[in-house]
Amino acid sequence: MSDQSLERWTGVGVVAACLMIGLPMLIDQIFGAGEAIAGTAWLWWCCYLGFVTAFIGAWFIPPGARWLTSQRVLVGQAVLGNATVLLSGSAGWTPILLVFNAAAATYLLSGRGIAILIGVQSTVVATTGWLSGSELAEILLLFIIYTVLQTCGALSVMGLRRETAARTELAAANVQLRAATALLAESSRSGERLRIARELHDLVGHQLTALVLELEVATHREGTQAREHVVRARGLAKDLLADVRVAVGELRNRPPELRAAITAITADLPRPQVHLQIDETVEADEERTRTLIRCVQEIVTNTIRHADATNLWIEIARTDEGRIVLRTRDDGRGTPVLRLGHGLTGLRERVQQLGGSVSFTAHSGFHVIAEMPAP
Repeated sequence: MSDQSLERWTGVGVVAACLMIGLPMLIDQIFGAGEAIAGTAWLWWCCYLGFVTAFIGAWFIPPGARWLTSQRVLVGQAVLGNATVLLSGSAGWTPILLVFNAAAATYLLSGRGIAILIGVQSTVVATTGWLSGSELAEILLLFIIYTVLQTCGALSVMGLRRETAARTELAAANVQLRAATALLAESSRSGERLRIARELHDLVGHQLTALVLELEVATHREGTQAREHVVRARGLAKDLLADVRVAVGELRNRPPELRAAITAITADLPRPQVHLQIDETVEADEERTRTLIRCVQEIVTNTIRHADATNLWIEIARTDEGRIVLRTRDDGRGTPVLRLGHGLTGLRERVQQLGGSVSFTAHSGFHVIAEMPAP
């Protein structure tokens, strides 16, 4: 199961639990006298449904528009939850809502703030028990139980958040490692091609040059029939020498494996899902391939760490003017004000060194367009 599906199903489970907590109150309102304080059942339902609505918004509204984005919203949600508990008239199952409050607080509050919230909410539960006429021992027991439950819930979410952050950093590190491996492999292949080219030139090339010179001398000797064969042999030797030079040139100038390198970088990422498209007509030399690999590495790493995106689209194509263009976009939260860090600044500098240009937009997702002249 993907991280996105797991998050969705977790949200469904939380909302279902909230709704199940309200079920006993609904049954009591329909078939019994009701336990709402001073006949304020309507107020209890307003607070309860407001609390559930806040949770639905926090889990299911897309990134960048979630309700749970500020401490003010969290305070409002905490007020609704505690009011629901107080208006219930007895402890019952309703205080379970406060455990969800404590878990949600881990996204916005510090450790001290979470501890204060847990203490306040446990006091509210104890107050509810006191208002319902419970004995002191039972009130203390309620206070301790719900303090422990809220603490466990908050610690569990904090642990999951740390694990998620560690997995994000691991994914980013894997992208960097794969990029470095691809560049190292390409450098090794380039060095091997250069070594073979030198060997061919030094050994075969020199020998064939000597052969041509020997046959050139032979053409000046007597004998018509011998002369014809020697001329033909000289032509064959020249053709062979030309073939060797072409082979040496191809070995020196063979384009690197752009598609294989970038595919290796973007493969098997847990999130985001990368959609890669590389035009078959793109021809990049070693320097441009290295630049494209570094650009893709930086973009994928930024998307993993900052975008909170589900999908990332990467396209490398060739324009009608013969230029190489890299286009990327994601469906993350974006940012109203884009500040370039060292990575994106380095990306721009690499492309500009090749005579290209880069543009960034981040209003709805993060978009990059990098264009450079073909080799």
